[in-house]
Amino acid sequence: MRCPTCKREFQPDASPAKPFCSERCRLIDLGRWLDEGYAVPSNPDSEADELPDEPNPES
Repeated sequence: MRCPTCKREFQPDASPAKPFCSERCRLIDLGRWLDEGYAVPSNPDSEADELPDEPNPES
């Protein structure tokens, strides 16, 4: 298995930080998410169409 952060090959059974090779690589990946280095793609226009204009008072 290859670490998604450093691309080093490692044995997943030997790593407590799976799918990463080490705690360091796991924290690097977490930092990228927190710094918005990664993002989940979305289409803001389609999300707006899914939401009602006003809340339903019957709910």
